[in-house]
Amino acid sequence: MNPASPIRKIYFGLADRRQMFRLFDRHAQRPNRFEDDAGVLYRGEWFEISKAEHDYMFEILPPLFMRGEMFALREFLTDRITSVFYELNVDGHVRYFHAYCDLAEKGSPDRMRDAIVECESRPVRAMTHEERLEHIWSATHDEYRGYADWGFPHGLRGRRTVIFFGPDRSREFKLLDQLTDAEIAAKLPVHLRHLPEVLAA
Repeated sequence: MNPASPIRKIYFGLADRRQMFRLFDRHAQRPNRFEDDAGVLYRGEWFEISKAEHDYMFEILPPLFMRGEMFALREFLTDRITSVFYELNVDGHVRYFHAYCDLAEKGSPDRMRDAIVECESRPVRAMTHEERLEHIWSATHDEYRGYADWGFPHGLRGRRTVIFFGPDRSREFKLLDQLTDAEIAAKLPVHLRHLPEVLAA
């Protein structure tokens, strides 16, 4: 329905506490929420948070495990996937991140850590096409995003959509993965619109 790459950044900038909790369950509106396997949607998602949010989550419950620069929440999102929080030194600066890791996959938290550091150590600040789409989805309020329904051809139903408003105040749902470059730029905040695009690894 909405295939996801193994590891992906889903929000650019520091997520405050309100945004962090929204990002924890950004697929909450999906069709058949309680019938499908949500693992493929959440596995590999990550975003940056502040030290305050990192420490807040550490104090909620005793962690499932603590190792070096990471700890995992005891409560699982699905049978195998849980939140892992990182305190990482990136180019000489200590930064904090949240990620969903599949603990059934050996070494998953370590691979996630390495992917975050690699992404955040890019010599030039840039975004992939997929990161642009994920940021739009993450930053859009629930009322202005959704999933293709009966108004779309049968083969497109269930795919993610976002609302566009016309000059006459009309509104139209468009498939997230079929947005044009101009539509993507219109949905991104100004400071992200002109970042160079890099190819996904």
